[in-house]
Amino acid sequence: MAGFAQIIEWKSSRIDEVDKVMQEWRERFPEMGPTRVLVGSDRDNTNSYVTIVEFESYEAAMKNSEDPATSEFSERMGELLDSPPTFRNLDVTRLEER
Repeated sequence: MAGFAQIIEWKSSRIDEVDKVMQEWRERFPEMGPTRVLVGSDRDNTNSYVTIVEFESYEAAMKNSEDPATSEFSERMGELLDSPPTFRNLDVTRLEER
């Protein structure tokens, strides 16, 4: 297996504040969390976003999830969202890069 990824779909009319929380968290915990994060803005739906986070393994993702710093981050982010996020958990079975 090539790893584990989580897709998080969310909405926020406070994107500047969301970006600030993400940046602050990364500065506080540079070695913690996913190996890669992609945040995309939905061109067809205002204030709609998708975050794709990649981990080396499901176990690494669960360890991250159990960390109190992750709980703090989730709470802070939740305060800035317009509705609860949707999560999809994926075992990566194939990965191609150019």
